[in-house]
Amino acid sequence: MTRKVSNFSDLIQRVTASCLLHPLATAASGKEDENSHYDSEENRNEEYEEEDENEDYEEEEEYEYDEERAVGPLKALKVKQMEGLMEEVFETVSSMKRAYVRLQEAHSPWDPERMRAADVAVVTELRKLAVLRERFRRSGGGEGRRKGRRRGGGVASVREVVAPYEAVVEELKKEVKVKDLEVRNLREKLDSAVALTSNGSGEKKPGRSLSKRRLGIQAAVRSIEAATASTDKYHNTSTTSIVSAHHAKYALESYISRKIFQGFDHETFYMDGSLSSLLNPDQFRRDCFTQYRDMKSMDPTELLGILPSCHFGKFCSKKYLAIVHPKMEESLFGNLEQHSQVQAGNHPRSEFYNEFLGVAKTVWLLHLLAFSLNPAPSQFEASRGAEFHQQYMDSVVKFSGGRVSAGQVVGFPVSPGFKLGNGSVIKARVYLIART
Repeated sequence: MTRKVSNFSDLIQRVTASCLLHPLATAASGKEDENSHYDSEENRNEEYEEEDENEDYEEEEEYEYDEERAVGPLKALKVKQMEGLMEEVFETVSSMKRAYVRLQEAHSPWDPERMRAADVAVVTELRKLAVLRERFRRSGGGEGRRKGRRRGGGVASVREVVAPYEAVVEELKKEVKVKDLEVRNLREKLDSAVALTSNGSGEKKPGRSLSKRRLGIQAAVRSIEAATASTDKYHNTSTTSIVSAHHAKYALESYISRKIFQGFDHETFYMDGSLSSLLNPDQFRRDCFTQYRDMKSMDPTELLGILPSCHFGKFCSKKYLAIVHPKMEESLFGNLEQHSQVQAGNHPRSEFYNEFLGVAKTVWLLHLLAFSLNPAPSQFEASRGAEFHQQYMDSVVKFSGGRVSAGQVVGFPVSPGFKLGNGSVIKARVYLIART
């Protein structure tokens, strides 16, 4: 090591001598000093950046360490929450399965009310599952949520929650459109019916409604007799000639009953040549009772709207064409629109046809119940002019004192009777007249 400088003047002399003896070295050293200055600045900046990165890394390590320390006390609570959530998920899935089973059962036999209730239950359970899924996501189901979230994640979750409701709204809109079309068609039919039944001024006379109804029944009976006089063995003598004016309804009931019960002794009303009751009687009886039980609570209009060409639909079409003669329909409604629809294999939505479907359903159910018994009941019918037997007959006209007077005979049968296998008798209904 060089000796220490004693004073300030000696230091100046040494610096001056060095500059005079080595000028270039001094310049180079100046440049080196500048480069070293720049290098030192760059090194200093890099050191600052490294310090910043180290600080960020240390902060991240501290954040992760804090999280690891926080997980410890909250782990048990989180596990309990997840267990409760999974129990709710399993319960909801089980409820959805049960609701879907009820939805399938409502299809066979067809039950619209049960189907709507089951459909609502399935949609409700699906919505519960969507809510549970959203709860799982919000509770931190994924580890990557701490490191970063996508901007579209919230929007996507909202869409998934809203999607079931949007689907239900679309279905309701479609149902509303269908109902609007039905209402429009019904309004058009109502307007046309009002136009046909109005009498110019459009005023009604309530006082004459009862007499008009009686005259309408008598006119229907006369049109029936005129249309079927050549083929009906019971109308060789005019029915109206032995029926008083206020009993004309029994003549109409007799005609309808005779037509609709025709073929009752055959398993399909002779609509086809089926012999199931003979080939496999036990199975046929079970099938008949199952159909009776399933169809008992069904609306015939809804059933034919779904299955217009089923056996019951064919039965209704055949009996309507047999009962309502074209001349009769034209005299009642002024046209043959319903007759044409039935011939084409359709079922009109008119009030008159709906009433007919109610009668047809009653007879069809009675037929199913009869063929589900072993042995099947036997059908009988009183003939015109036969003696009145109280054991097998019941008069539709009530006599004074509740007992049929002597000298009464059958004017015409109103409805058939049945004798069951155990000996019980369901009496036939008859219209009695005095013996001539």
